[in-house]
Amino acid sequence: MFAQMFTGKVTDAGAVRAAFEGWPAGVGRDAKGWLGSTAGITDDGQLVALARFESEEAARANSERPEQGQWWESLATHLDGDATFFDSSEVDEDVVADPDTAGFVQVMRGRVSDSARARELASADPGAWAGFRPDILGSLMLSHDDGEYVMAIYFTSEAEAREGEKKEPPEELAATMQEMGALEVGEVTYLDLRDPWLLSPS
Repeated sequence: MFAQMFTGKVTDAGAVRAAFEGWPAGVGRDAKGWLGSTAGITDDGQLVALARFESEEAARANSERPEQGQWWESLATHLDGDATFFDSSEVDEDVVADPDTAGFVQVMRGRVSDSARARELASADPGAWAGFRPDILGSLMLSHDDGEYVMAIYFTSEAEAREGEKKEPPEELAATMQEMGALEVGEVTYLDLRDPWLLSPS
């Protein structure tokens, strides 16, 4: 799998949302290998968009279509400045239920000292996590060898996510969380999508 995230400051939220929600039935109907997208706008007006493809080749082929280029140029007119991109072929997807039913998505961007170990820990014991945090419907993690990562977590709702954060984890999960925290380098950026746009092929 290949995934791409881009972010940018929005000048017209309504136009940006219309562009995304119209993409699957419009420009996106001929996008081969597209698996789905998640997007939304943070409280401070930042667009966050994640797109998943079967492969990097499929994503590149989509980007090179003239109609996709025109779609992007139109979207970019509603952004203040250039968008920032994060691409990765090192993608880990954990699906517990149906992420497309999420009422809240939190995207985190940071860096770890050991990318391989972080990926192992993030995928460890999904059954235990499902029992501990039933509010989590799934997650998507994009990694770079230098330790940079983006992780999106799909929740049933923001209220249930905030309640879940207060719960004391069982011992084995607490150890995993502690080791994950020890791998973090610097501050983690949190991007909350309280009204996520969840798009999938029809």
